[in-house]
Amino acid sequence: MAASRLPPAALTLKQFMRRQQVLLLYRKILRAVRQVPNDSDRKYLQDWAREEFKRNKSATEEDAIRMMITQGSMQLKELEKTLALAKS
Repeated sequence: MAASRLPPAALTLKQFMRRQQVLLLYRKILRAVRQVPNDSDRKYLQDWAREEFKRNKSATEEDAIRMMITQGSMQLKELEKTLALAKS
């Protein structure tokens, strides 16, 4: 039987797709944070987002990752609503 050419740490398709979801959420959060008008609030939110993602970087359990993506998406929607209200 031939050995696989993939490196031992290669992601499965499901892991790859989940990783893409996480990166997309991270980018969306940072883009939304850029719209915060107050410099200190913006810095606080950027630091918060970075720390949250760093803290959960080593998570491997599928259900936990899905739950964190859902929570992050809800927090992003809340931030977007707050920014929209502030602009109106």
